[in-house]
Amino acid sequence: MLTLKVITENQEEVIRRLAKKHFDAKEITDKIIALDATRRSTQSELEANLTELNRISKEVGLLMKDGKKDEAEIAKAKVADMKEKNRSLDIAKTKAEDAIHDLLVQIPNMPHDSVPEGKTAENNICEKTGGIIPELPEDALPHWDLAKKYDLIDFELGVKITGAGFPVYKGYGARLQRALINFFLDNAREAGFMEVEPPYVVNADSGYGTGQLPDKEGQMYHATLDNLYLIPTAEVPVTNMYRDVILNESDLPVKNTAYSACFRREAGSYGKDVRGLNRLHQFNKVEIVCIDKPEHSYQMLSEMVNYVQMLVEKLELPWRILRLCGGDMSFTSALTFDFEVFSAAQKRWLEVSSVSNFEDYQANRLKCRYRVDNKKTQLCHTLNGSALALPRIVAALLENNQTPEGIRIPAALVPYTGFEFIK
Repeated sequence: MLTLKVITENQEEVIRRLAKKHFDAKEITDKIIALDATRRSTQSELEANLTELNRISKEVGLLMKDGKKDEAEIAKAKVADMKEKNRSLDIAKTKAEDAIHDLLVQIPNMPHDSVPEGKTAENNICEKTGGIIPELPEDALPHWDLAKKYDLIDFELGVKITGAGFPVYKGYGARLQRALINFFLDNAREAGFMEVEPPYVVNADSGYGTGQLPDKEGQMYHATLDNLYLIPTAEVPVTNMYRDVILNESDLPVKNTAYSACFRREAGSYGKDVRGLNRLHQFNKVEIVCIDKPEHSYQMLSEMVNYVQMLVEKLELPWRILRLCGGDMSFTSALTFDFEVFSAAQKRWLEVSSVSNFEDYQANRLKCRYRVDNKKTQLCHTLNGSALALPRIVAALLENNQTPEGIRIPAALVPYTGFEFIK
């Protein structure tokens, strides 16, 4: 969340920048500033009263020592009155602090100045493209038909076992999943990311720390009996490894990678755009997470974007990078680049990765800090990216590489699959 200091000292800038996300921050920041004034005045009065209370309490002892019992009793009564008033002041201060917090968590992160104006995905800016879009014959099959033809994925069996959006991978399909996971993890490790294996369920504090709560409760599967949430991405448990942690400056940057299954309710999703692997409730993904110093975080973002580009190039997929406009960004992001690959049979671009810098927005929630010069602490910047999400990668691989002989496997992936063709 935004810090109280940023809002109280730079309200006009906050309003201006959040307007790019189509969030009107005037009313809510006015409330926060008014509540903060109440909090500060209450705090000042409380501190003054405590000083006076200490003075009178000492005076009571001296009066009793001098035998001035009547005056001491009057002073005691005054002490009792002041203690009661201080209790009321403390309650008022806590109430103002709680109200400020409740408002702060409703405010999205401010977009970076380089974020373009716009309301929808149509307003995103294409930064870069690469790869060659294959020319397929007119009778080329979409991936859901290829999955059936080669017995790779059983969508109907998944419906029987669980419901729509939970496919069963079989044979070459299951082996391709495992190969891609290992391919992405090995590449991440070679690029300097430390691999971790996180839990697939998290508590509410972890959901709050990375901004899924209270913003996205409806998108998460909730195990109500234990009040635990199935993770929508490994970003959540991995980033929360650094909740309430003070790192040394020499520890930065921290670079982690993790494979996990991901669970998303995706309420309201339907139609042709979600057919097959295009949108699932459970899918596999390898995530990269970085913790860095503020002055270096945008250099780190650039490095992460270049890393994901390298992955899609190794997979021989046509790709493009989009700089997201304000209206298409997530609640927590300051700047996001989306990677899309072209799915030749569907004749459409499919998002396979989002790489984002959250600046100190998540870190403020997490209380993730680093110590500067072994003295004062400062909030870190957090970043993450999909590297990569499997379903749409698989969709594009199957469609783009279909041949009369079968489905060709990209050369970089063959050591992981153990086969060059799916036949």
